[in-house]
Amino acid sequence: MAYGAGVDVGSTQTKAIILDENRQIVSRALIDTGANVVLAAENAYAEALRNLSLDEREVEYVVGTGYGRYKVTFGDTQITEISCHGRGAVHMFPGTRSVVDMGGQDTKAIRVSPTGEILDFCMNDKCAAGTGRFLGAAAAALEIPLGELGQVALQAEKAVKISTTCTVFAESEVVSWLGKGKKIEDILLGVHQSIVSRSLGLMRRVGIEPEVTFTGGVTKNIGVVTVLNEMIGFPVNVGPDSHYMGALGAALFAMDRIMAGRVPVDGEREKA
Repeated sequence: MAYGAGVDVGSTQTKAIILDENRQIVSRALIDTGANVVLAAENAYAEALRNLSLDEREVEYVVGTGYGRYKVTFGDTQITEISCHGRGAVHMFPGTRSVVDMGGQDTKAIRVSPTGEILDFCMNDKCAAGTGRFLGAAAAALEIPLGELGQVALQAEKAVKISTTCTVFAESEVVSWLGKGKKIEDILLGVHQSIVSRSLGLMRRVGIEPEVTFTGGVTKNIGVVTVLNEMIGFPVNVGPDSHYMGALGAALFAMDRIMAGRVPVDGEREKA
């Protein structure tokens, strides 16, 4: 049995996926990235191997992706997260034509071909307002665990309009609305709507074509998923492995190399 792996080193969390030769996910791992990016990549990969009781020599090819992809020092090559999210999304949801990836520090809108080739993309690389960091600022201001934000937001009766487009000032605006007597759930719904609105702005720049697949860590927030469905006008694709989409795409590229017989031999490694 041939195995290929993808390691996605994100700003907040690092993910690893191992595929078998049938391109089925046989192991996955998720850890916080922390300050040591090299160690995060190594630990996530080691955990994925451990979960499957595999020796690293049994994995024939490893692709690194994410903002820290060049820190996947044990990898055979590196591929951008945009390509990996597009490839992973089409593999998991074959009808995908648009991808929105919301991570801890950035959001990307991607348009893909039926085979997962990237046709166009844009990202908010200079501002974290439409990302998980914006949610983190709201969670800190309201002293609510990040994982509970979405459920609380969905209890709102009327969303409070969040006017700031800067994560730095998000916490102070949330505190200000609290001081004016607004309900926590109404404030949070406004925060979620603000995030989705900015993401849709990116998507419109590349063109929104059904099906839309939602990827990245923010997919675990039911509030963002619900608001995205409402604002885009139809349900987006999201699944239990949407958080791992970048690592999945990287692992698929690894399997391509294996099946094409292009894996370096005698310990040689491809240079990125």
